[in-house]
Amino acid sequence: MFKLIRQEIDAMIARDPAARSRWEVVISYPAFHAIMGYRGTHWLWQRGFRLTARFLSQILRWLTGIEIHPGAKIGKRFFIDHGMGVVIGETAELGDDVTLYQGVTLGGTSPSVNSDGQRGLKRHPTLEDGVIVGSGAQILGPFTVRKNARVGGNAVVLSEVPEGATVVGIPAKIVRREQDDRFCAYGTPIGDLPDPVARALDELGREVQTLRDKVVALEAEKAGEEPAPEKPRIVASSE
Repeated sequence: MFKLIRQEIDAMIARDPAARSRWEVVISYPAFHAIMGYRGTHWLWQRGFRLTARFLSQILRWLTGIEIHPGAKIGKRFFIDHGMGVVIGETAELGDDVTLYQGVTLGGTSPSVNSDGQRGLKRHPTLEDGVIVGSGAQILGPFTVRKNARVGGNAVVLSEVPEGATVVGIPAKIVRREQDDRFCAYGTPIGDLPDPVARALDELGREVQTLRDKVVALEAEKAGEEPAPEKPRIVASSE
């Protein structure tokens, strides 16, 4: 138990430069209090003391602003940075070294539709080892976010995320597929991150210019003239 607690504290210090000592984490980090409390309520949940586990988890929610259902499964070295507003549902599963930021929801998509029929079923997402989820992101549904994936802030993820991929937007789209083993604060990669909307607009602009050139050539051919050479056009690119 003490080894597990020390691992949790050291993981927080490694990922948060504001943490200066183990005692500072123990005394002043609500994420540490919420996670340690979850370990206890989960122990009770597994042994059938479910009402007690839910009651204690609500007290922890009032104290820390972090809501972790005691039925969720969470691996080692879990870190919630800042923490306020984080919600982790009953059937959510998190691997080792997962990082969440404030305002993250790991929820279901249709909790009010046939509520009785959903009891005991997998309704919440699974996050594999090393996943980082930025602040305000919503991951909704019983799918998997694969190992070392990155979810950008305020993204709404509704389908599986491949291993090592980075997703952003509403609904979330893949903007980077190559894996980066460095710690990625707020799920946003270091360096230039391509904007999928700007990239789509660039492609559309190039396609429109190609069609214009073809129209000019066809009109000139119809008039029996050689097409006048087009002046070179510069297409701005965000990449």
